[in-house]
Amino acid sequence: MPATIDIDRIFRENRANPPSERTLPWEETRDGITVVVEPKPHWSDDMRAFRLEAREYCRYADWTANGGHARFYGHIDTSGDDLMMKARAMIAREIADGLWG
Repeated sequence: MPATIDIDRIFRENRANPPSERTLPWEETRDGITVVVEPKPHWSDDMRAFRLEAREYCRYADWTANGGHARFYGHIDTSGDDLMMKARAMIAREIADGLWG
């Protein structure tokens, strides 16, 4: 990592990994719909893809197979935008605490 730490660079470098090895959320767009994919937790059998601007999600396997025709379910408190903002805030706190560098 260079002397100046950049949140966008951290996300770009994470995205260079295959989806199953990513640790940060990322955006994907298909059929005019943008989702934010939540990295797979150790206990999960699949990732979730949250619509960017709606509180809905689908299974990542359904998203990769069907794109915009995937079956989305309502989610009470999370959209893709929420997920990205939380991840960026977490990294900003970690940088401020000296955990990156």
